[in-house]
Amino acid sequence: MSAPIRLGISACLLGEKVRWDGGHKRDRFLTDTLGRFVEWVPVCPEVEVGLGIPRETLRLVGEPRNPRLVTTRTGVDHTARMQDWAARRLKALEGEDLCGFIFKSDSPSSGMERVKVYNATGMPEKKGVGIFARAFMEHFPLVPVEEEGRLNDPRLRETFIEQVFTLRRWREARSPGNCVGRVVDFHSRHKLLLMAHSPVLLREMGRLAAGGRQRPCARLQADYEGLLLDALRLKTTVKKNTNVLQHMLGYFKQDLTADEKQELLEILERYRAELVPLVVPLTLFNHYVRKYDQPYLREQVYLNPHPVELKLRNHV
Repeated sequence: MSAPIRLGISACLLGEKVRWDGGHKRDRFLTDTLGRFVEWVPVCPEVEVGLGIPRETLRLVGEPRNPRLVTTRTGVDHTARMQDWAARRLKALEGEDLCGFIFKSDSPSSGMERVKVYNATGMPEKKGVGIFARAFMEHFPLVPVEEEGRLNDPRLRETFIEQVFTLRRWREARSPGNCVGRVVDFHSRHKLLLMAHSPVLLREMGRLAAGGRQRPCARLQADYEGLLLDALRLKTTVKKNTNVLQHMLGYFKQDLTADEKQELLEILERYRAELVPLVVPLTLFNHYVRKYDQPYLREQVYLNPHPVELKLRNHV
């Protein structure tokens, strides 16, 4: 990739002391591991809207689908102020080329889901979305989003980061010139990755790419991008990955010795039984791709979709 991957993030997750009590919520995976491969665009809605540090805490009150943002003790309503600021901030973020955003969980301004909303009796229900987070997701419906807490789940972490890296590759592929050829090339290199997420959407995207000359370039790219992100939002599973690995095995029918084929089959069965993580069969496949110079698999992003330092396939 020639351009950096830029991700929006709640500023407190980077260690910035912007929380209501002057503290932070630094997440070391984000700062020390993922941060080596991305550029952060920090946002703190409450500070940027003009509230001080320290400050009175805020909470969501009312109807979960359209709550008000009020101070906890004095009941000052900051809803309109936050919404006006968010509209301006989102306009500015259009120029940042964001490939994703990581929100702070449970925040009345930045929580992505299950934020407490206090009803008329003062009882909380975990049905809300932070004011800024909701506005962001409505303004950028195709930009991948997650919360730092959910990223502790290995499958959710891999799903999100795979979306981010794939979206960056797609944005570079859709640059001007040879529109249909670029879509077809991108699709060809991502076939196995997409198969691991959704064989159904893979086939639909293949038909779209094959008939690309029948559509204006902008329409083709927009339709393909929508399907791409729909597919990547679907989590991979052991069953779907096993199907991809068995598909890859077919490309070595004329190359592998009997012992090599038996070894691969044994490793595939161990992965299918969830005795080893995905990195184990993929390491062996990468070895045979180099050994036998398999041209189709050599170009498949599935084998190396993100930096190995992130260790995303060591746990799934």
